Parts: sequence; structure tokens; C-alpha cells
Amino acid sequence: MSAHCQLTGARPGFGNRVSHSHRRTSRRFDPNIQRKRYWLPSEGRYVRLTLSAKGVKTVDILGIEAAVARIRARGGKV
Repeated sequence: MSAHCQLTGARPGFGNRVSHSHRRTSRRFDPNIQRKRYWLPSEGRYVRLTLSAKGVKTVDILGIEAAVARIRARGGKV
């Protein structure tokens, strides 16, 4: 599963690990990605979305219909 949110577009960030001796190596900051299943009443079916924790909260606030509309407006497939 790719580490990006369908709703917010959150993707991994990159940076450095810094050791005690101050040597630097690459690391990656992954978003908190969850797979959630929602009932979509307008289409009479369930949809499974890959969302960050912030994306899940956004769906709770907006509602699933508005969230799916936003995903489709961004060019995402639902």
C-alpha cells in the first residue's frame, strides 16, 4: 500500500537520522495511513479509502459524500 492519503494528499516526508556522533543517514517520515470502509448511500455500496488519521477526522466532519466528491475533484478514483 502506498503511503499517501486519498483525501488530504499527505505523503511521506524525508529527512536525516542524526546519530550521537552527528553522522547523518536518510530516513522517512510516513503519515499515519489507515484503510477505512465507508457506506456510500448515494451509490448503495461500500467504498474503501486509504486515509491518514487527519483524513479520517475530515470525513467525520464533512461526511462521506462530500469527502468522496473532494477525492473525485482531485482526480482520484473511488
